[in-house]
Amino acid sequence: MASPIAHEPPSIQKAWQAFLHHIPVVLVIWVGSIVLSLLGVLAYALIIVVVSATLGSSDAALGLGAVLAQLVQLPLTILASLLSVLLVAVPALYYERGEVVTIATACQLLTGHWVRYLLAGLFFSLATTIGFLLCILPGIAVALVTPVFVNRIFVTDMSIGEAFAQSFQVVYRSENGLSFVGLEVLTGIVVAFLALVTCGLGGFVVIPMASFFLQNVAYERGLLR
Repeated sequence: MASPIAHEPPSIQKAWQAFLHHIPVVLVIWVGSIVLSLLGVLAYALIIVVVSATLGSSDAALGLGAVLAQLVQLPLTILASLLSVLLVAVPALYYERGEVVTIATACQLLTGHWVRYLLAGLFFSLATTIGFLLCILPGIAVALVTPVFVNRIFVTDMSIGEAFAQSFQVVYRSENGLSFVGLEVLTGIVVAFLALVTCGLGGFVVIPMASFFLQNVAYERGLLR
């Protein structure tokens, strides 16, 4: 059962306070994700250079280099993705448990069930990709259940399929689901605007704030229990 704070009326001020409480773990998530992403790019470029210097610059050599580079880059990309999803998972845990999520707790969370989170991420990415291939709108519909889906994956023992099905059910068929979608879209527009006018720097603050806000909204409106 969720913490009482999850059912309090959401506000920007409360999201800001929640963000302030979680600055250490949010900072680690951002820095870790950026470092892993940069290492992935560096590893990719290095493999291409080494293969080109060893085998030449023929199409076959460049093709082999690209394949090897992607294989080397893949683990770093996966780790960066797992860290990034914590920007949604940490608010979910905070409102579920009513306790500030520490760096140690976040690390234990990932290391304890990383296979589940990896499979859930692959499943969701595949569903979103298929949705975009089916005329874009289905992909957007899938993407908009992200806050609920991540919550169900991290705070319950539901199977991945059950979590996905329930997420769709509560977002698109519950009484307050469509109003949540509308607020989610509006929040996304505001976040994108603030990130744009601050040359991306504002995103380091407003993105986690938006995650706290939307999790609070989902609980307060009964989408999450």
